[in-house]
Amino acid sequence: MQIESLKMFCDLAESESFTKAAQINGVTQSAISQQMSSLERIFKSLLIERSKKRFRLTREGQVLYDYSKQILHSYDSLNNSIQELKDIVSGNIRVSTIYSIGLYDLPQYVTKFMQSYPTVNINVQYRRANQVYDDVLSNVVDLGLVAYPVKDSKLEIVALRKEPLMLICHPQHPFAKLKKVKLKELVGQKIIGFEPDLPTRLALDKILREHGVAVKYAMEFDNVDTVKRAVEIDAGVSIVPQGNIVQEIAKQTLIAVPLADGDFFRPIAAIYKKNKVLSPALKQFLTILKDVD
Repeated sequence: MQIESLKMFCDLAESESFTKAAQINGVTQSAISQQMSSLERIFKSLLIERSKKRFRLTREGQVLYDYSKQILHSYDSLNNSIQELKDIVSGNIRVSTIYSIGLYDLPQYVTKFMQSYPTVNINVQYRRANQVYDDVLSNVVDLGLVAYPVKDSKLEIVALRKEPLMLICHPQHPFAKLKKVKLKELVGQKIIGFEPDLPTRLALDKILREHGVAVKYAMEFDNVDTVKRAVEIDAGVSIVPQGNIVQEIAKQTLIAVPLADGDFFRPIAAIYKKNKVLSPALKQFLTILKDVD
């Protein structure tokens, strides 16, 4: 029995999916099944109740899981301590991020990190917000990047920075001539928004409600790129993070106008599973992500 077998077992127990466990460990589903069968032979016990409707550990499986987590935690701590003694920063970092952070905010930090630690491999997956949380909780990735982070007893949240929210419009739109736009002026306008379940949309809807402003959405999209394209053809106006419109403002395909009702920001954060042993590489990556310069 090897450490890898215990890790596969824990990944399977936490993800409740042979497919995800295989993905996490870079092996086939058949390899996961074989490892589980091997563990059951070693301990002479059924560890998993296999059912199409439900995945559940047996009592013996739960005991093995609890002790395996302790063993893996100690092993990771040992391995990381030795790396730190040798001043080694290497390995892999798996990141799951929402599109707007991954496409516009993250690249500069990855570039800076790779300049200092070229032997570290960073794998980035672009996902919807709910999928980022699932990826982190099921150990598919080491780190998640989200906006408007949701508190969870199983997660650690590292605040990174706050992005100003700006109204954007077509250069020929009447708002383009204004120094600031009041939220109440959005009434009657065609609004291009994010889909209703996305965190940024939920936050914007709350801001509008608090200011007594009711708007109608002409179009709704699941990513900021499509929102911007719709505004560029003058299909409506929108409110988006300032960092997502740098290129369009420089090319003057969009006009950004501050909101007059106050300063509104979109907080972004890194999340990782609570009690996770952070590798030297992940610690350094988090340090760079928190750098506001």
